[in-house]
Amino acid sequence: MPGTMALPLGLLLAALGCAAALDSTLEEAWRGWKSLHAKEYPEDVEATRREVWEKNLRRIEEHNREQAQGRHTFRLGMNHYGDLTDEEFNQLLNGFAPGRQQGPGPLFRASAALRTPAEVDWRAKGYVTPVKNQGHCGSCWAFSATGALEGLVFNRTRKLVVLSEQNLIDCSRKLGNEGCGGGYVTRAFQYVHDNGGLNSEHVYPYLGTDASSCRYDPRDRAANCSAVRLVAPGSEAALEQAVAAVGPVSVAVDASSFHFHFYTSGIFSSAFCSQRVNHAMLAVGYGTSQQNGQSVAYWILKNSWSEVWGERGYIRLLKGVDNHCGVANQASFPVL
Repeated sequence: MPGTMALPLGLLLAALGCAAALDSTLEEAWRGWKSLHAKEYPEDVEATRREVWEKNLRRIEEHNREQAQGRHTFRLGMNHYGDLTDEEFNQLLNGFAPGRQQGPGPLFRASAALRTPAEVDWRAKGYVTPVKNQGHCGSCWAFSATGALEGLVFNRTRKLVVLSEQNLIDCSRKLGNEGCGGGYVTRAFQYVHDNGGLNSEHVYPYLGTDASSCRYDPRDRAANCSAVRLVAPGSEAALEQAVAAVGPVSVAVDASSFHFHFYTSGIFSSAFCSQRVNHAMLAVGYGTSQQNGQSVAYWILKNSWSEVWGERGYIRLLKGVDNHCGVANQASFPVL
């Protein structure tokens, strides 16, 4: 799986069924999409990839027609993942491993005595680094972990330092993380604690593969943590208080649906979202928006699929209704 572009061609053809005729009216759009995202294919593969792209494009257009009729609260858009099937996307990019272990300390639970602001956005306070891109590697767990650690470092030092996901990928295998094959956010925090630090992205740059040996340099300790706190599972009230009081918090969601893959704007609320989380993200705030005369609450989640995806790399996810997409099921944060 690590480092692969997609399913073997035979399996892909089987997944698509009988090959459909390509739409000649989309030739210019296909060429433009390939140019925009620097896509190149072997001659025997291009027609199959274009078929996947056309199918995705038709589904996106159908959803947006329904959205224009008021049937959805969010829009979809073609992005750099347009040549992947849903199965390939989930195999390559959703690498969060749900943890069953309890943290060493008490759970962070909602407190009736703690009042939270109506809106929070840690981006405006300088806690959040630019959106990153995990590439074709199931390393979302590492990006979520560095995001929470970056906020922790800023809270302590008032310096925003971009931290190294590759350091976590290469060096935390002994704790059960599997690089591009997936991992645990809490075990990433545990590695930083056990190791006594984490390097910066500048010193330990991201490769998007997991074939490297550990190259941690203790002379460039850019972050540290003394413990991991788990947020009470399933409690959006506790997650809200953690985000308001602590800063950016690592979360996980069910990101397996087509709608999530091609989300581009609006408040994400989908009947296809389950409580089975598989993708780690970073909760950087929450807010409300007026929709058809009603106030709708949302989480602000930072993704690691580049700024091309979503609202410049972020998604607004429905908040306070049935723990949507399992957003509060696996929340955690590091402390010093």
